[in-house]
Amino acid sequence: MRKVRNAMRTTYQYQFDPDIKQKLTLNHWLRICRYWYNRQLGDRFDWWEMNRTTVNACPLIVSISAPREKPNYYSQKKQLPILKKDFVKVFHSGDLLDFKQVDSTILQDVSKRVDKAFERSIAGDSKGGRSGKPRFKTEADYRTMTFSTANSDWIKLVRKNWMYVRLPKLGVVKVRMHRSIPDGFTIKQASVTRKVDGWFIQLMLEDASVFRKNLHTPQCFCVIGMKWFSPIVIFENIGMNNIL
Repeated sequence: MRKVRNAMRTTYQYQFDPDIKQKLTLNHWLRICRYWYNRQLGDRFDWWEMNRTTVNACPLIVSISAPREKPNYYSQKKQLPILKKDFVKVFHSGDLLDFKQVDSTILQDVSKRVDKAFERSIAGDSKGGRSGKPRFKTEADYRTMTFSTANSDWIKLVRKNWMYVRLPKLGVVKVRMHRSIPDGFTIKQASVTRKVDGWFIQLMLEDASVFRKNLHTPQCFCVIGMKWFSPIVIFENIGMNNIL
């Protein structure tokens, strides 16, 4: 069972100004991530079609390929060391992609996104709702990359309205700091997004000293009517559903 930490989390978005070389690198990373996303999704679709059959009828077309295990997050992530050994050629365009240029945590996050999208279309979310069949990503659809191991040490310098952040395999980028990071908060994750009006970075912040509110502690509610206001009544250890 996953342990839930008693901490407050929030996300701040800043616009940053990469130079021309960094922009080319980021665009190339998005190209590799999009290819890696579509490749994993296509592999899952192939497995699904080859191993799916109806229970009340014999199919007219049967796959003659050898049975294999169902692709999952861990099995597909194991392909990354193999892909990094040489250039990967895209079949339809002939492009050569170098997976070594992209940070490993970004590629692992792509595998996690594929796994979540595919599982939600089959098993649904926690409430049982399905999101439909996942689609292949186009250049306009895939715009965000996530560094899951970000920390506060990535901030190298803060000067007036600017903040300088070092991203792995990209270097130091200049971030416009329109608001400062609150005291006590640390960086837990960073995401880079390409939008119409430029590049943006989202920093997920966490403060472990701010505990989540315990719903079992005594609460104070004020009952308000439509045409009158009653005096403040204190209800201890009683839920709102029992009051109304």
